[in-house]
Amino acid sequence: MPVSGSAATRHDTTTLGRFLRSRREAIRPEAVGLPEGGRRRTPGLRRDEVAELADISVDWYIRLEQGRPVTPSRQTVDALASALCLDAVETAHLYALTGTAPAAGAMDETAPPAVRRLVDRLSQPAYITNRLGDVLHWNGQAERLFGFGGVSGEDRNVYAGMFLRESSRRLFAGGWAAEAKRMLAEFRPVYDVNATDPRFVRLVGRLQAGSAEFAKWWSLHDIRKGGGGQKTLYPPKGRKTRYEYVALQVTENPALKTVIYSEI
Repeated sequence: MPVSGSAATRHDTTTLGRFLRSRREAIRPEAVGLPEGGRRRTPGLRRDEVAELADISVDWYIRLEQGRPVTPSRQTVDALASALCLDAVETAHLYALTGTAPAAGAMDETAPPAVRRLVDRLSQPAYITNRLGDVLHWNGQAERLFGFGGVSGEDRNVYAGMFLRESSRRLFAGGWAAEAKRMLAEFRPVYDVNATDPRFVRLVGRLQAGSAEFAKWWSLHDIRKGGGGQKTLYPPKGRKTRYEYVALQVTENPALKTVIYSEI
């Protein structure tokens, strides 16, 4: 359901209205199963047709195009993207213009082929995650360091690995608690904007039930911005090593990030 509120004032509603109108006028009626109906006063779809396709009121859609202060829900943004036949890039732009966090869904599940190939060619440990922390792809160096291939499904997740796998405690040794707290604080703001997503709810439930430390620290609501840093690791078959790491957002899909480690 659409909701109104002051949050809309934080976004450029005029630009949003112009973007919606440009996409509405670019669609041929027959492309969405509507009769062309002879001559139209304006190109593309009419406002009432978009509203009907998105299952929202005409008045509310008009308010959006006019740049009036309303904030659509995630479900409404999805419906508008479908009604206007937006591609992935256009849909991401619509989310940005409305200030709405997209659901972690199918686009979170697949890393772009070019990014996977880049990770494979790197001589340093590297892997790709989605916003939930699922590890989607990794190279051989990362496998030797973290053993992602030894787990599957919901367990192949950086947060599940950190809090539920004993091997992670051995890998970080005396630095485990500090690193675990850092990861949790970086995950907290991501969770808060996706708190209605069943996958996030399920993951946090697992971590709370399986880790007393997670349950304790989660209640503190600590947050911090991620991006990079340094950590000392104790690989099962190797020497103590100090690493610098960086997390790079994937431009093609901002829901993903590539994490790369370098020895220092």
